[in-house]
Amino acid sequence: MTDTEYTNIEDTGLGKKAGGPVEWLDDRLGLAGMAKKNLRKVFPEHWSFMLGEVALWSFVVLLLTGVFLTFWFQPSMNETVYNGPYNPLHGLTMSQAYASTLDISFSVRGGLLIRQIHHWAAMLFVAAMMLHMLRVFFTGAYRKPREINWLIGVGLLSMGLVEGFAGYSLPDDLLSGTGLRFVDGLLRSIPLVGSYLESFMFGGEYPGDVIIPRLYMAHILLVPALLLGLIGAHMLLLVYHKHTQWPGPGRTEKNVVGYPMLPVYAAKAGGFFFVVFGFTALMGAILQVNPIWAYGPYNPSEVTAGSQPDWYMGFSEGAIRLMPNWESTIFGFTWSWNIFIPGVGAMGLLFTALGAWPFIESWITGDKREHHLLERPRNAPVRTALGVAGMTAFAVLWIGGGNDIIATKFHLNIYTITKTLRIGLFVFPVIAFMVTKRICVGLQRQDANSILHGYETGVIERTPSGAFSERHAPLPAEIQYTITTHDRLPMLEAPAEADKNGVAAPHSRAAKLRARARKFYYHGAVDKPTVEDVHHAEEHLGEIAGHPVELGDDFQGVSETGVPRVH
Repeated sequence: MTDTEYTNIEDTGLGKKAGGPVEWLDDRLGLAGMAKKNLRKVFPEHWSFMLGEVALWSFVVLLLTGVFLTFWFQPSMNETVYNGPYNPLHGLTMSQAYASTLDISFSVRGGLLIRQIHHWAAMLFVAAMMLHMLRVFFTGAYRKPREINWLIGVGLLSMGLVEGFAGYSLPDDLLSGTGLRFVDGLLRSIPLVGSYLESFMFGGEYPGDVIIPRLYMAHILLVPALLLGLIGAHMLLLVYHKHTQWPGPGRTEKNVVGYPMLPVYAAKAGGFFFVVFGFTALMGAILQVNPIWAYGPYNPSEVTAGSQPDWYMGFSEGAIRLMPNWESTIFGFTWSWNIFIPGVGAMGLLFTALGAWPFIESWITGDKREHHLLERPRNAPVRTALGVAGMTAFAVLWIGGGNDIIATKFHLNIYTITKTLRIGLFVFPVIAFMVTKRICVGLQRQDANSILHGYETGVIERTPSGAFSERHAPLPAEIQYTITTHDRLPMLEAPAEADKNGVAAPHSRAAKLRARARKFYYHGAVDKPTVEDVHHAEEHLGEIAGHPVELGDDFQGVSETGVPRVH
């Protein structure tokens, strides 16, 4: 277009019609200024950031497919006689919930496909949230000012588990009914108030006749509303705090290097939605999940052989299976520790520890600064090792939840498996912690060595005296900068026992505990090289090679903070 055409476009009929309402809204809501600022918001680029997007788009797929399923599902426990197209169940008495789920699977066009897409999307949603939280944990993305967003993430994960369980229970088949019996046992194990909670949830004694309608309301209204609110808050804080980014040239704590929301990031995110939708549709089409017709309708007097919950609840099942049979009778009441401790207690401890960790770490390190650059996992050996230890414990419990299937398929003794896992729950995480910490420390030493001595070129040189040495070349300045863009280790000082006059210092137990925790947190970690280290390495290399050695024209050593000096 010419300049004249640009000038006159507002005078067209379409421009006048569109300009009026837009101007009216802008005068009252300030949309233009807000849109101009936020639509050009910059987002960094890295493959690990897509994990949060997978969770988001999986949730969108859940909403879309869930709306479809609500048209035909009947959340009623009233009994009916089945006369649908699935002949093996003809004449059986079942709930209307189970019968309507069979009709969705066999009578509604595309119903089985949508059901399976919905189920796979739910599994993907929880998996993506877990992986996203692990990425945030291992990179320290939860540090100030993002502690609240971390708490929102913990809330999203807990609500996701509740939502998944509620949806899993709705078909009222024999497998989901067995899962409900499991939850009933958890409720009844709570001391003093367990039976009252059971009566409140089930409308009387288990199984009652109102649990399916109540779960349905929670599944389609209450929990999705909470999830939407938490996701909205999470996204708003993400925009407000700006996205974290990996360290690298040009990236600091005060900027973001990446692509703007419009047009680049919005186009990529929109395309990624269709990738996630297509992937879940492919799984729904070719991978069978939850074949409820194979289980039959729920009957309180029956239990499905080899019953297993969805994978994300397997750790809770495993914790109960591994717990010894501990019970007590106190004040005339039976206290079922074998269910309460691993079921209710372990779940509460897990989410409490997750929510409290950012504040615990901040208290240990004393770091109150804002952080917008991510931390490489190797540079926080203890945090990384604790994360791997937690993953190992989760894996042991998850395996324990399928001890009967493992024993059957591999022809092993189920008691041997259970005893091994009981011991492994306390031994394997410790081993994983020590091994992971040593790997992180080894990687730190490798980074320091690369900064000091460069990398091996494979070129062998011989000095006049006959000595052989391999020529080292300096790392590229970009890599040097990335490796050393992190804080130096703090000076660890134990609390003074007395002041200069010999009077006992008024240190509290909390101060001494914090000092011990700091020592544990930083023990064994390798600091990045200083300027003196670099000069010493240059002199040492020169002595070995018999001639002066420098680490490149663009490398001037590292500053007192360990950041490379680059021309």
